[in-house]
Amino acid sequence: MSGEPVRPRPRSVDGRFDPLPEWLGPGTLAVHADRRPERNAGAVVAPIYQTSTFHSPEENSEARGDGQVFLYTRYENPTHQAVQEVVRRLEGAQGARVFASGMAAIAATVLANVEAGDEVVALETLYGGTLDLLSELLPRFGVRVRWVSDGPAQEPESVLGPSTRLVLLESPTNPTLRVHDLARWARAADRVGALSVVDSTLATPVNQRPLALGADLVVHSATKYLGGHSDLVAGVVAGPHKLLERIDRTRWILGATLDPLAAFLLLRGLRTLSVRMARHNANGAAVSEALRSHPKVRSVHYPGSFSPAEASLASTQMQGRSGMVGLVLEGGRPAARRFLKALRLVHVAPSLGGVESLASIPSETSHVHLSEAELAARGIAPGFVRLSLGIEESDDLLKDLRDALDTL
Repeated sequence: MSGEPVRPRPRSVDGRFDPLPEWLGPGTLAVHADRRPERNAGAVVAPIYQTSTFHSPEENSEARGDGQVFLYTRYENPTHQAVQEVVRRLEGAQGARVFASGMAAIAATVLANVEAGDEVVALETLYGGTLDLLSELLPRFGVRVRWVSDGPAQEPESVLGPSTRLVLLESPTNPTLRVHDLARWARAADRVGALSVVDSTLATPVNQRPLALGADLVVHSATKYLGGHSDLVAGVVAGPHKLLERIDRTRWILGATLDPLAAFLLLRGLRTLSVRMARHNANGAAVSEALRSHPKVRSVHYPGSFSPAEASLASTQMQGRSGMVGLVLEGGRPAARRFLKALRLVHVAPSLGGVESLASIPSETSHVHLSEAELAARGIAPGFVRLSLGIEESDDLLKDLRDALDTL
């Protein structure tokens, strides 16, 4: 009412961000989580702090009035903090950090938490870049990697041992879209004193929150759904302060910090994450269901479709299944190539999670370094095509995909 005094909004515990009600949903948090107009000259949209360095720490802190000191953008930048606050709240974490890429985030997380003599247990069905990190880099520093296929991964208690220091998972996996029991893996890791790290890129915090299921850290290639517009490369890690502080030192040494402009673009993408994921989820469900009966489709990969047990797990662990669909085509890789050439609306390109639909052959892109036997062991059949369904109209996507299949 007019005439009532204007009450200043209370500050958060760390003095930097206005607290928000606990009951806010992810769509609202994505818009308001980093709200701090008093620090941005009243601007509703957080500015880009496009600077490499900052004034002396004493005057910097006094000018801001909040005790926060910025020194050099390789360490931290105010634009980073806006993005990190949104991700932190979406994941329900104590904190978050942004990186120059998803691989930078994964590499810094792993390297900060293992040393010579340790063992890393990892799924065989991880993203190709992560496979390279674990198989080529870690052994040089005396870190053993034990690979777990999808079958034994259903019983994590039987594969973790006293020397296991870190467990690296994906759910859904890229590109086979298998769903793994993150809560069970977290409990098994806790019993042997290992950290559980979940790459949740394909799910996003809208569809899945690994920290709430017991994971220690959650990682995203923010290039994908979090950014959402195929116009940036970034990574994010979220989790407890004590683990993030350990990762900070490695991030600074590697120089894997995100550029402020890319951070601004990521923040803008996050604003619409919830509404975009609703359409991605709908398109993924529509395409996976509609193409199962096509005579040129041998099988369809979709989160929860592998077995009744995975369907049940996906229904409880996930709030949505994402826009990712895998098609195994009759005729193998030659048929897959012809299918891609026949597409008119869907882009033929690597990556995923953008507003536009993309199609690729994993054996020729993300997993090109694997032999035919290694691909088969990971469930990547010769005619496997990965689809990342965007936010186009479902009917338009289905027509384009069916027309391309009909040419086979």
